[in-house]
Amino acid sequence: MKKFVWLFALLAVITVVGGCGNKEKASGQNSDKKEDIVLKVGAASTPHAEILKYVEPDLKKEGIKLDIVNIKDGIQTNEQTANGELDANYFQHTPYLKQTNKDSGLNLVNVTNVHIEPFGVYSKKIKSIDDLSKGAKVAVPNDPVNFSRALELFQANGIIKLNKKSSGSSYTVEDISKNKKKLDFVAVDGPLLVRSLDDVEASAINTNYALEGGFKPTKDALIIEKKESPYVNILVTTKEKKDDKNIQRLAKALTTDKVKKFINDKYDGAVVPAF
Repeated sequence: MKKFVWLFALLAVITVVGGCGNKEKASGQNSDKKEDIVLKVGAASTPHAEILKYVEPDLKKEGIKLDIVNIKDGIQTNEQTANGELDANYFQHTPYLKQTNKDSGLNLVNVTNVHIEPFGVYSKKIKSIDDLSKGAKVAVPNDPVNFSRALELFQANGIIKLNKKSSGSSYTVEDISKNKKKLDFVAVDGPLLVRSLDDVEASAINTNYALEGGFKPTKDALIIEKKESPYVNILVTTKEKKDDKNIQRLAKALTTDKVKKFINDKYDGAVVPAF
């Protein structure tokens, strides 16, 4: 009888030990499986989100999954980046970021330069900028940086003249010293600029909105910025996250020769690599 009790006890010990061994093995298998790091990035749909989607497979190989959020409001997107709702954003140029930081008290930083979108003027009513009629209504972006940028483009093409200002200052209509055609510059929210073409004679439109509206900037714009434009579109995050290895991997993925070729081939001069 004692022999049977001893044998039963031995089998119980073996079962328990074996069970523990199986649990440890299963636990080890789970720990070896790494989940992808998720980076939530706010981006304008064109071309920013398209470029992010292009680099997505390469980042996936590095264990990084992109959660691309199409944005509608730049100020809100910067606030969401500052408070951590977004890990980074990619929609704006350097002067816009500087102005937003100044106005909103944010402390966001440029991670890397990616591309330039030459700013242009479009129309459904005229074929040449010289055909602008006297007193014509011209739509321009309503944010201070792009409003100023539009006025600078008109000045560069001899349509208006602006008072001299120090570097970094934004122009307003009060700075127009010569306006032979007495153009009426109307401030319009950026996403509505394409739609405004039904109501105005011409509209100065950011390239991402022009592309979304079906325009080919290098072909359809009446006038367009030179490629030397200082308005470089950038990857943005907080100071604390700038050197994070995954943010840096994203920055690296956006600035490869492969991406440069993609931008040149897809956008045909409407978007220009800035790296």
